[in-house]
Amino acid sequence: MADTTTKLDVKSRAAAGSRAARRLRRSGRVPGVLYGGGGESVGFDADARELRLALAASGAVLDLSVDGEKATPVVLKEAQRDPVRGQTVHVDLLRVRLDEAIHAVVPLELLGVDESPGVKEGGVLEQITRELNVEALPTAIPEAISHEIGEMQIGETIGLAAVAMPPGVTLLDDVEDTVVATLSPPKLQAEVEEEIEAETELVGEGEEAPEGAEGAEDSDEGSSGEE
Repeated sequence: MADTTTKLDVKSRAAAGSRAARRLRRSGRVPGVLYGGGGESVGFDADARELRLALAASGAVLDLSVDGEKATPVVLKEAQRDPVRGQTVHVDLLRVRLDEAIHAVVPLELLGVDESPGVKEGGVLEQITRELNVEALPTAIPEAISHEIGEMQIGETIGLAAVAMPPGVTLLDDVEDTVVATLSPPKLQAEVEEEIEAETELVGEGEEAPEGAEGAEDSDEGSSGEE
């Protein structure tokens, strides 16, 4: 859990267009916006490396200092990434109070998959739920919530009710109707692959030119020749 905070120093910046943002990124800085907490929205830019390290180490809370002023606790609300390189290109940070609970989305990790008897027998584990909506104090939000699948057998299903929350964390998702993971027999996977192959063949057949299309092309060519 994030029982400590990480400090991040940033520089304020006036609102600008996409051209200015691209120049910032080329210089090794990432633009962002700070808002919430009853304060005004503030544009800023941060050193890309320092931002990456701070987000990786902080867990949930950052102590953000703008232009060297007194730090304020914030959490990452959203990070936009380059779809090709995966680099962070923009961040939204939200002011928080350390004594007030906030909502957050936390990754769900399954442990002991390779040791599960069903997986050892060739079963196919499918994790259906990968993120959980939780509520907790900013310093109590975990970086991830883990669940040990234990002696899971082929044909069994794990429901969200089986996943224990860390102390101080409240789960907001529907416990009764949410499936976390299933462990299916190997033959089901083979059937899926056969269906994919069959669908691929049908798509390939559907790409053939419709009847009469060749004649239409010849007609077009003839018309162009007359011009």
